[in-house]
Amino acid sequence: MKKIEAIIRKSKFSTVKNALHEVGVNFFSYWDVTGLGNEKEGHVYRGVSYSTSDIQRRYLSIVVNDDFEDVTVKAILESASTGDVGDGKIFVSHIDEVYRIRTGEKGGQTLK
Repeated sequence: MKKIEAIIRKSKFSTVKNALHEVGVNFFSYWDVTGLGNEKEGHVYRGVSYSTSDIQRRYLSIVVNDDFEDVTVKAILESASTGDVGDGKIFVSHIDEVYRIRTGEKGGQTLK
């Protein structure tokens, strides 16, 4: 099993959510977060300068079976991209075990 964590633009959340549902990822958790990025210069909008390094983002946490890793990552990459600096990051890590609290069962079938 894999844990896929993605930090995306809040404005792309609905698009990413729909893309994940289309490929069969129907459960994930998300949080609103703020972070600092690599961009050092600010932008000017209507004469007001603002920093783009600490813009609000959305953090997604998704656990999938190994065979869903590539499909899930591809869905996020394609739906979250604007082509501009600050589109976000995706992290993939290994999950040793999953338990369903209600029944006590464990393993990949608990993700279905």
